[in-house]
Amino acid sequence: MKIKNDFILKKIAGSYVVVPVRQQAVDFSGIIKLSDTGAFLWKLLEDGADREELVAKLLDEYLVDEAKAEADVDRFIERLNEVGLLE
Repeated sequence: MKIKNDFILKKIAGSYVVVPVRQQAVDFSGIIKLSDTGAFLWKLLEDGADREELVAKLLDEYLVDEAKAEADVDRFIERLNEVGLLE
C-alpha cells in the first residue's frame, strides 16, 4: 500500500493535516486531520508499508496490545481507502 502522490502530510499549528496538491487540489474537497498515531502510520504508508509492517511498527512505538494495533491499523486503512488516498 502507498499514499497517492498528490497528498502530503503537514504539521500546522501543532496539528497534522493532509493537504492535496496538483490535480487533487482541484478534485479533492475537505480537510483531513490526523492524530499523532495517524501521522505515524501515514509516514510509513508514504514508503509503501504493508499491513503487517504497520502493525509491527505500531507495537514497537506505542504501548498497545496486538489486537488493538491490528484493529486500529485496519480502521485507518479502511478510512484512507474510503476517501481515495491509497494507491
